[in-house]
Amino acid sequence: MAPAQQALLVLAHLRNGDTYARLAAGFAIGTTTAWRYVRESVDLPAAPADDVHAAARRAARLTYAIVDGTLIPIDRLADERPYYSGKHRRHCHRRRLSHGQRDVNRAHARIRAIGERAVAPMKSWKALTKLRCCPRRATAPVQAILVLQLVEEGRYSG
Repeated sequence: MAPAQQALLVLAHLRNGDTYARLAAGFAIGTTTAWRYVRESVDLPAAPADDVHAAARRAARLTYAIVDGTLIPIDRLADERPYYSGKHRRHCHRRRLSHGQRDVNRAHARIRAIGERAVAPMKSWKALTKLRCCPRRATAPVQAILVLQLVEEGRYSG
C-alpha cells in the first residue's frame, strides 16, 4: 500500500473511529494488516506531542492548569479489573487524580469550562469514543489526535 493510502487509512480510523474490519474491507487489505498500519502509523504524529512529564513541567510554570478527566472507553474483557469503572459500568482508560488535584478541580469549576471548550474539538475524533488498543498503548493515539487537531486548526508550532 502506498504511504498516502496508509495515511488515509489511519486518518479514517482516528477521525471516524472505523474498526479494523471496516478499514480492511474499505482498503482491500487484511484486518491484521489494517491493525498493523494503524499501530505503526499512529506513532508518527504522536512523536512531537508532549509526554506526561513534559506537559507537567510546562504546567508547573503556569499560574494554573486545567486537567481534563475524560473517561475514554476501551475494548477490554470484564476480568481486567484495573481498567473497570464501577461508576460508568465499563472498561475505561483514565488518569487517576490525587485528592489534592480533585479539590483544586472543584475549586475552579467555573474556570474548567475554558478547558472543556479547548478539549471539545479533540472529542470530535471518533477514535476517542472507544479505544481499540491495549490500555498501555492508549497514550499514542491521543497524542496523535492532539497533534493532528493542532495542525487542522493551524496552531501546530512543531
